[in-house]
Amino acid sequence: MKATLSTAVFLNELQTAARVASSRSAVQALSGVQLDVSTDMLELRATDMEVGLRLRVPAEDTSPGAAVLPARLLLDIMRALPSAQVALELRAAAQAVTLVSGTAVFDLRTLRSEYFPHLPESPAVSVMLDAAAFIDTVARVARSASRDDTRPVLTGILVSASESSLRMVATDSYRLSVKTTQLAEPVATPFEANVPARALQELARIAQQTAAEQIAVARLDNQIVFTLAGGDGAASDAMLSSRLIDGQFPNFQQLLPESAEHELLLTREELADVVRRISLLAQKNAPLRLGFSAGELRVSAQTPDVGEAHETLPLDFDGEPFEIGFNPEFLRDGLESVESQQIVIKLSSPLRPGLIESADGSGFVYLVMPIRLGT
Repeated sequence: MKATLSTAVFLNELQTAARVASSRSAVQALSGVQLDVSTDMLELRATDMEVGLRLRVPAEDTSPGAAVLPARLLLDIMRALPSAQVALELRAAAQAVTLVSGTAVFDLRTLRSEYFPHLPESPAVSVMLDAAAFIDTVARVARSASRDDTRPVLTGILVSASESSLRMVATDSYRLSVKTTQLAEPVATPFEANVPARALQELARIAQQTAAEQIAVARLDNQIVFTLAGGDGAASDAMLSSRLIDGQFPNFQQLLPESAEHELLLTREELADVVRRISLLAQKNAPLRLGFSAGELRVSAQTPDVGEAHETLPLDFDGEPFEIGFNPEFLRDGLESVESQQIVIKLSSPLRPGLIESADGSGFVYLVMPIRLGT
C-alpha cells in the first residue's frame, strides 16, 4: 500500500471517519480506520458495528493495499503535520505504516486487519431523495429520539418514504416529533425503517459538508445504506451504512389526539424567547407553567430556595382559565424545531398532552406530555 495525499483533504475526511470509529469496543480494530488504496484513490473506512462509513480521498503515486491504523492517534498526527502533502507506505513485514510530511516521519504499528468488519457496497437498487429535504427533516425530529439504550427501539428515527412524501418520527415516550416533507419527485420504491438517530445525524452532517444534492437510500435485510450524490445523480465520495433497530416502533398515530379544546395561535420566536428566559428559574426538575386566562398567556417558573419568574404575552383566549406544566427543555425543543413563524398550540386539559404545529401546514407536529402541577 502506497499513496500521496493532500494533508488538508485527508485530515478533513479523517475527522469525519474518526467520529464513527468505536471508542469503547473490546475489539481493537474497531478503534481504527481502514485505509484501502486503489488506483488514484484512498478509501477511508470506519465502523462501531452500528454505523459504517466509507469516504474517498484522491491520491497520487498509488500502490494498492490496505491497513488499519488507530483513528485517534492518526488524527492527532495529521493535525500536527508540517507540509501540504503526506505520503503513506505500508511496510508489511514490520506491520507498520510510514507517514512522511516534509521533514516529519512517523512509523505507526497497524491493527489486526482480519478483525475489521466488511462494510456493505453501494447497492444497485436504491431510492433517490432530495438531500436538503432529508437534512431538514432529520433536524426537526432528532431531538425527540431517546438516549436510553435500555429501550433501543426509541433511540431510532422511523423513516418512511412513499409516493411524494418523506416522513420521520421520533419519540422518547415524553415527547413525539413527526415531520412530513413533500418531495419534488415521487419515490419509486416505498420503504420504512427504524434507523439509529446517531446515524441519521451523522449522515446529515456529512451531506452538509459535501454539499450533496441527493441521497440514494437502499434498504437491505437488517441494514440501510445511504450514498451521497451530486445533482446529476453521480455518486460522491461518501457512503454511510447503519444497522436497523429491531422491535416494534410505537404506533404514533394513536398517540396524536384527534381534537383539542383550545387551538391557540402564537408567534413562535416571541414565545420561544419568553420560555428561554423564564426557564432560567425552572431548576431542579421544576416545571415551566403556562397559565391561560382572558386575553393573555402567563409563563412562570419557581424553584424553592432559588427564586421565581413570570412573563405575560397577549393571547386570543376566552375560555375557562387553566394552567398546565411542561418540562422546560422539552417545550424549548418543540418551539425551536418548528420552521414557521406562526405556530398553533393545541391543548385540552392540564393532564393531557399538548401539541405544537406549524401554522402554515408544513407538516411538523410536536407532542409533549404535561407535568402534574401541585397546588
